[in-house]
Amino acid sequence: MLEYIPSPSQGVWHLGPLPLRAYALGIIIGALVAIWIGERRYQARGGRAGLIGDIAIWAIPFGIVGARIYHVVTDPELYFGEGRQVIDVLFIWKGGLGIWGAVLGGALGAYIGCRRYGASFSKVADALAPGLLVAQAIGRLGNYFNQELFGKPTDLPWGLEISPENRPPGYTQFETFHPTFLYELLWNLAAAALIIAIDRKVRLTGGRAFALYAMFYTAGRGWIESLRIDTVNHIGPFRLNVWTSIIVFLLALAYFVATRNRVPHDPDAVTSGADAEATPHRDEVDAIDDVEPTDDDGDAVRTDGDRRPPISG
Repeated sequence: MLEYIPSPSQGVWHLGPLPLRAYALGIIIGALVAIWIGERRYQARGGRAGLIGDIAIWAIPFGIVGARIYHVVTDPELYFGEGRQVIDVLFIWKGGLGIWGAVLGGALGAYIGCRRYGASFSKVADALAPGLLVAQAIGRLGNYFNQELFGKPTDLPWGLEISPENRPPGYTQFETFHPTFLYELLWNLAAAALIIAIDRKVRLTGGRAFALYAMFYTAGRGWIESLRIDTVNHIGPFRLNVWTSIIVFLLALAYFVATRNRVPHDPDAVTSGADAEATPHRDEVDAIDDVEPTDDDGDAVRTDGDRRPPISG
């Protein structure tokens, strides 16, 4: 019978001189899974194959930088002041990534990528929404291997065993704690499945699937955050991340409600029925554009200066 969840004995393995960290491995695997899910969903909406991977090249580095900036800004005492070394800001492999900065930075990178490839940002965001939750769930396994960001002491059968050296001051007498990494992992997977189920019944467009992602995640993060005992800045009675969850939830809810009747213009949408027969496919339009115009006698007509240059950038 389960009495507690044991923690791994290590979170870093060495392949010769190369360290293989569980935390980094979780982020990499999570990103790949998110791209795979997003690619399938984007293509199902008529989008170009491979576009999500192209945009990920922009979104991932922006997301990592944003995550690190958020962590440093919200916990400056860890890097600045007496006894601290500013250079530690660059040592990302030692931990310290904020999900809010990752989402904001990743969104900025994705927006730049969408502009570069002429894609709809809201359509890409909707395609990625459930995959982001799955990626975050996988990434939480890194906290498990690092024995970090756990919750209050508990005697529940699924309590997480924490080694004495990883217990914070004031909690050294306790052995098992709430496995908040597991709570968030399960919550994120359930939220991802719920978004997919809702999207199948009610087509979510115009960024509404992404708004649901934000609402579902923050609703769970709020109560899970209240269980954690790691050192963090507070504003009034709540931890900073609880306040952030509340604000993001309300903003996402407002957007979801405000856009409930909006029908977005989607140049890549797949038409059906009579509309599909009446509307030429994009390839057909391109073929029509490539036909050289003629006069009534069938002779070619010069159109120099009439044709618009291709869109670039």
